[in-house]
Amino acid sequence: MSEGETTPNAYFVRESTTRLRPTRYVGGAWNPAEYHVAPLFGALAHAIEVDAAARGRGDLQVARVTYDILGTVPVEPVEIEVELVRPGRTIELVSARLSHAGRPAVVARAWLAAAYATAHMAGTALPRIPGPADTPPAELGDYWYGEFVRSVELRRSQSEPGRATGWVRTGLELIAGERVSPTATVLGLIDVANGMSPRVAMDEAAFPNLDLTVHLFRAPAAGWLGLDTTVAFGPTGLGMTRSVLHDESGPFGALAQALTVRPVVG
Repeated sequence: MSEGETTPNAYFVRESTTRLRPTRYVGGAWNPAEYHVAPLFGALAHAIEVDAAARGRGDLQVARVTYDILGTVPVEPVEIEVELVRPGRTIELVSARLSHAGRPAVVARAWLAAAYATAHMAGTALPRIPGPADTPPAELGDYWYGEFVRSVELRRSQSEPGRATGWVRTGLELIAGERVSPTATVLGLIDVANGMSPRVAMDEAAFPNLDLTVHLFRAPAAGWLGLDTTVAFGPTGLGMTRSVLHDESGPFGALAQALTVRPVVG
């Protein structure tokens, strides 16, 4: 960015059909010089939806997305390629690969499914959480690095380390000037789950996630994303974060993350 140029009110600026340039807001929680993976997840979900629409399959809806994190990514331009793995009339499996300097960094695989008229049987026994107006403000930036966590508004109620409910939203666009669905916007935020209620402080252990899988039983509404989150650590360096996902109408899906828990030595 040239001197005097303002930072776009977005996480990315598109440079080509496949290439995205980051803004300063993508800086990571473990290392500000590396991406927070949340906006990368959103960009991959958006690419999958754009590809489906371009193929005339905009009627399909996201049922599941699994992200595998292959390595850290410096805050530099990235490329995204989308591949149709399993075509079908009512379901498709789509893969999207995000690369930096020719090296794959994050891979997403999404099941897309046709819509059917099931409103008359819709429902869930998942309990609702207190809404954003009933949840106190909090600051992720109080205990995490990077500009991404400072770009979001957080409300949180923590009952103990590793157990919390909360709400998050951002005023930034995912990609400057592009229309992005509420689903892709949500998928660009949900990685905050692992940092919402840490079991230990960063100076005691690192606990980055290796992946993230989200299942949806309906599309989310725009606005606040609610997270009913539990974090568990095992005795041999493994961990897990699980969240039920909410919008202001109630639950709409769930996520799970595998963690590698590494005590800080010294």
